[in-house]
Amino acid sequence: MANVKLLDTSTINKIAAGEVVERPASVVKELVENSIDAGARRIEIEIQNGGKALIRITDDGTGMNREDAALSVRRHATSKLSTAADLQYISTLGFRGEALPTIAAVSKFTLQTRRADDELGTKIKIDGGKTQDIHEIGCKVGTTILVEDLFFNTPARLKFLKATPTEANKIHDFIIKLALSRPEISFRFINGNRVALATPGNGNLLDTLSAIYGIELTDSLLTLSQDDGDLKLRGYVTKPNILKSHRGWQSFIINGRVVENRTISKAVDEAYKSLVPKTGFPLAVVIIDVPQNSIDVNVHPQKIEIKFDDDGRIFKVVYRAVREAVEGKQTATEHILTEVAAAPETPHFEQINLVEEVEESPPPPKKERKKNPKDDFDIEQILTTVEAKKNPPPEEKIKPVEKIPTPEKKSALELEPIGQVARCYIVAQSGNDLYIVDQHAAHERILFDRLSGYAEKIPAQGLLIHQVLKFDSREAELIEKNLEVFAELGFTMEPSGQNEFRLIEVPIDASDTDAENLLRGIIAEIFNGVNDAGDIAKKIRHAILATTACKAAIKAGQELNLRQIEILLNDLSKTPHPHTCPHGRPTIIKFSAADLAKMFKRT
Repeated sequence: MANVKLLDTSTINKIAAGEVVERPASVVKELVENSIDAGARRIEIEIQNGGKALIRITDDGTGMNREDAALSVRRHATSKLSTAADLQYISTLGFRGEALPTIAAVSKFTLQTRRADDELGTKIKIDGGKTQDIHEIGCKVGTTILVEDLFFNTPARLKFLKATPTEANKIHDFIIKLALSRPEISFRFINGNRVALATPGNGNLLDTLSAIYGIELTDSLLTLSQDDGDLKLRGYVTKPNILKSHRGWQSFIINGRVVENRTISKAVDEAYKSLVPKTGFPLAVVIIDVPQNSIDVNVHPQKIEIKFDDDGRIFKVVYRAVREAVEGKQTATEHILTEVAAAPETPHFEQINLVEEVEESPPPPKKERKKNPKDDFDIEQILTTVEAKKNPPPEEKIKPVEKIPTPEKKSALELEPIGQVARCYIVAQSGNDLYIVDQHAAHERILFDRLSGYAEKIPAQGLLIHQVLKFDSREAELIEKNLEVFAELGFTMEPSGQNEFRLIEVPIDASDTDAENLLRGIIAEIFNGVNDAGDIAKKIRHAILATTACKAAIKAGQELNLRQIEILLNDLSKTPHPHTCPHGRPTIIKFSAADLAKMFKRT
């Protein structure tokens, strides 16, 4: 008996679904792109339970007749290309003829469609890849697709889906990108019977951005514009002071297709390199039109990645466009290319724990950070490392270091302050050893542990002038559902309009900081890494404590006298985890006498 067998159609479709349909957001992407290809001017997306229970896509596109509708749910049936040569000039978003049959193979699928010239439409019902019914029906022009019980017949795939809020956010994020790629189409997104997003569809990208992010954002937008022969670039970026802690609000659109591309990402990063913190990302909508035969869109099953025939050219054009927008002037092309300097050899250092425990167990081995392939970026040594501008930190008024209310503990080391270097690092000694302390990270740890020690509501201070803040729909939903959690942690808010909240109180330790930027940074931090509903309250607490401590802590660039240094080192020695800040960075490093001797080549 032969060991090699031909797979049946149902199994083939389920395997294909694993590549094309990764999660509910993948379904929405494929179906909405089909609506766009059909010439729709209005597209409505409705989901329930993060898309796991229901996804409904309704459009006013051209629709299909009965014959085309029946063929559309068969694998590799498409109206968008005929031969392999057509791939070089493909202008539609879909072209493989795989989306509908693979989605239908792992869901309870209903398609309803009608053309303007037809009196009746066609309805097709498929359960798990098996056609149940096909008949004529009265319906409006266009197409409506209903996907229910996604992955009901592939429980392994269903098990790996995230919680409802996470899956809904993935869908929301991608609809935003699609709306930005097609401002001439009106998008309406309904999440659990609530309108989460609506765009005007008037063809104006600025109006679309305002509908998504609020009209206040438009004041911070900078226009991108480059004309490099057959490569045209346009779009918007924000000023360097408008940032989020994740890259989710950066959209790259090539020939009308939403894509992910490291060349463009890196070019934007490099253009802002000396202007924003390492952890911040500006909004960017980069729209590029190039000859269709200069790109390859057939390199990823979900068509979210593309290849350019000249990555270096793309990098330089994007970098130049963003840099000119941010600086408000022309940037010389030759300024882009600089040599990569060799990093000097770094001395050995060890992290230390200042607290002496009664029965101290050896610290766990430090985990090596796994290298992400995306961290590597070449383009002929990135073409360049863009020359960083030297911006000395501004003078800031010193904030007194307050002692944390914890019981006295004997320090394992009595650090004797020596002084301050670069108004950022504290130099101290103990015996024959030298210690360098990051003053911001150390104070951040002190404040974080004090805030964490409050058993009840964190002390808050009322704002003299209440601030009315506007958020996008999913941020507003998060705040509304967790108002009590925010209040317990020092942020008292009350609704003041659609997606608007009045900020009344902030934690007393953060009363001198920019309340709006602090709260927005916390909310952005919350959205990063929330995997299920049970994590949200915990994530809110950690984000508020860590961000509040960071904002209220002594900054790099603040001058400290010896008495303030003594207080800081004393308080640091009493914290449970003095060797790292709440974000995991080291607070203190040690150079032994032997280390110093090696560096001076005395051994």
